[in-house]
Order: sequence, then structure tokens, then C-alpha cells
Amino acid sequence: MISINEAISIEDYNVIERLGNIIWREHYIPIVGEAQIDYMLKKFQSANAIANQVASGYSYFLLYYDMIPVGYIAIKKHVDTLFLSKIYVLSGYRGKKIGKTALEFIEVKAKNQRLKTITLTVNKNNRNAINAYKKLGFDNLGSIVTDIGEGFVMDDYKMVKTL
Repeated sequence: MISINEAISIEDYNVIERLGNIIWREHYIPIVGEAQIDYMLKKFQSANAIANQVASGYSYFLLYYDMIPVGYIAIKKHVDTLFLSKIYVLSGYRGKKIGKTALEFIEVKAKNQRLKTITLTVNKNNRNAINAYKKLGFDNLGSIVTDIGEGFVMDDYKMVKTL
């Protein structure tokens, strides 16, 4: 059974930090390298960084499969769109409709706020995610390169789904 709960405590943020450390290292080191992942985990996915993001308007949610935390999402409302900042699931739990359930949850959140679109960015070399987003109705709006400091950049595509 899949469930989604809002992350509201430092304990929740610590769980997300641990999940991020596993998922990001496994999935993204082959794409962007270990040095960039070390930097990004510290800057964006430490419990303190998550707490700061929540204080600035982001909402984090833990994804559970049979009551086991197996992933997480982060969203933030922008003017007329809901920005999907993060959606990650442990590799051993992929293919169990957790990501699809999470995206349906996000759509409901966006519609309840009367938002017109959901936007996200995805690494240009993350082919599986790009294909999954396309299947779920997202369109590729083109390239976006973001300087994240320390000489690192995120080389992404911006994608949007109209609701």
C-alpha cells in the first residue's frame, strides 16, 4: 500500500536526508559525478537545508510503501504553477506505481490551488525520467542551465504539464 505524508519535523527531514543520500548517489553519480553529488546533497538535501526550504515555502512529503519510507517529493507554489522540485524513489521500489501515485497527488494539490500547470526540471541525461514524464503528459520546453555554485551547474530540461 502506498501512502504520502507531509514531512513536518526534523525527524522527517532526517529520513529524507538518508533517502536522498542513497538515491542520489546510486542514480546521479554516473550522470554528474561524485563531487557534484556530494556538494548538492549537502547544499540541498541535508536536514537543515530541507528545514530552510520548508521555511521559504517548499512542502516536502515522504512516500511510503507498506509503511516503509521509500522516497520523497518536494513542491512549491509559484504564481500560476506548482513547481515539482523533487521526486525520488529508492531503486528497489521503482515499478510499483509509487512515482505515478506521487504525481497524481501533486496534480490534486495543483488543482485544489486552481493552478494551471505543473513544472519541473530534469537532468538532460536522465532519459528514464524524461520518458516517464512524457508518458504522464509533460512537454519539454527546452534547455535550462543553472549555476549552483562551487563551479557546478544543473544542465536540465524544463518540462510542463497543463492541467
